[in-house]
Amino acid sequence: MRVALAEDGALFREGLQLLLQAAGHEVVAVAAGGDELLALLAATPADAAVLDIRMPPEPDGGLVTAERIRGKWPEMGLLFLSHYAESHYLMRILDIGTDAIGYRLKEKVGSVEVLTDTLARIAEGEIVIEPVLAKRLVERPRGARRDEVATLSEREIDVLRLMAEGRSNGGIAGQLFVTPKAVEKHIASIFTKLNLHTDAAESHRRVLAVLTYLRSQRGDD
Repeated sequence: MRVALAEDGALFREGLQLLLQAAGHEVVAVAAGGDELLALLAATPADAAVLDIRMPPEPDGGLVTAERIRGKWPEMGLLFLSHYAESHYLMRILDIGTDAIGYRLKEKVGSVEVLTDTLARIAEGEIVIEPVLAKRLVERPRGARRDEVATLSEREIDVLRLMAEGRSNGGIAGQLFVTPKAVEKHIASIFTKLNLHTDAAESHRRVLAVLTYLRSQRGDD
């Protein structure tokens, strides 16, 4: 994968560049800020951009840069990195898009395995959310979707939390010590209770179910 990188911290930037290369990616552009990255991308195509949320030209320059990237290159994947799991950052990210986008903590992408998995899922068009943030938001339902959220059982909340972490049915079953068949039944019930009666593939409905929760946070933080 051709990856562009923008990070204003020199030490972390160099370390992440080495990590990306060790994971087999081609780092085609490296910048300390958003404006510099955009100038590089204009001449060098990339499949994904890895962005520090808090970098020049503004305090939240990574988000501003991502908005401009999506406007010019809508197919490019976006991975946001931060030292903090903040719900208001996630809400901004959801405004930018819900496909091929991710938000991870810097301390969690310090291995080739995690970074490779995250970028691979983004390349597949998925949304990847830091598990600790997904867990926090799923367990604190608020906002316009509160009534629908309240219909979920405690076990369905557990399943949805693990779905938000990007776990497969088998992975969820292993975490909850239940059978995969039981997980399928819980997921079907979640889809029903959240009114996700669509002809879309289950993978897409899983994302919609998680986003229903996450978007219930709007206006309450």
